[in-house]
Amino acid sequence: MTNTHMPELAKPEFVSVDHLKSVTDSIISYLPTLAYSLAVLFVGFWLAKRLDKGLAKYFNKRNYDVSLEGFIRSLVSVGLKIIIVLTFAGMIGLPTTSLLAVFGAAGLAVGLALQGSLANFAGGVLILIFKPFKVGDVISTQGETGEVQEIQIFNTILLTPENKTVILANGSVSNGTIVNVTRHGNLRASLRIAIDFSEDLDHVRSIIMGVLQNEPLVLKTPEPSVIVVEYAESAIVLSVRPYANVADFGPMQTAVYEKIRKEFIAHEVKSPEIKRTYVQP
Repeated sequence: MTNTHMPELAKPEFVSVDHLKSVTDSIISYLPTLAYSLAVLFVGFWLAKRLDKGLAKYFNKRNYDVSLEGFIRSLVSVGLKIIIVLTFAGMIGLPTTSLLAVFGAAGLAVGLALQGSLANFAGGVLILIFKPFKVGDVISTQGETGEVQEIQIFNTILLTPENKTVILANGSVSNGTIVNVTRHGNLRASLRIAIDFSEDLDHVRSIIMGVLQNEPLVLKTPEPSVIVVEYAESAIVLSVRPYANVADFGPMQTAVYEKIRKEFIAHEVKSPEIKRTYVQP
């Protein structure tokens, strides 16, 4: 008969009742501190939000620059949230001194890795100091054209004519070419009109000037003009140059084009003939 040796089973380890009671007591005693810390965290973020709204009302009453308002509000909001998080960390028992040292070392490493972000912050400061544009201006920069909606800590936000939101880095904007389209308060259009070679140039110019003088969206000052810009193969190309307020610029161009066409029809001004060449197959 073969003797079979059964392996010894490991004896189960039991947690003592005293140990469980100790852990439970520790958790229960820590709950008020955790609850209080969470309350401080949530109230702190709520107060930061209220302060942001208060700053907005203050800036509106004082008529501060909208660009400066957005930048300061972003800066204060980020700073307060960092302070609130550090306060919360200290309340739940994390050593804030060590935490700050870790943040400092991490900040140095991150700063070296994120030099672009620091450049964007510096770019935002330069934009606010030298004011190449402000909120509400229409600018062209970095291949984009649009109305400035907001100048933030790191970015400038544009709204394009196609109703697209474009977010540009402040560092690239401040270091690049900026065309402020609306700084002078008005814009000049360059509308190209082609007429037949046989037309009396002075007569056509007087018709166009009559349209410009009677169009309410065209500014009287600066005065509009009509000049010859090209002698094409079968046409004289004119550039009609009226000025309009920024808000009226698009509607003004449409109105002028339509009224010139009606006047040309009424005065029988000929359009250039399109020459076609047919190739025998």
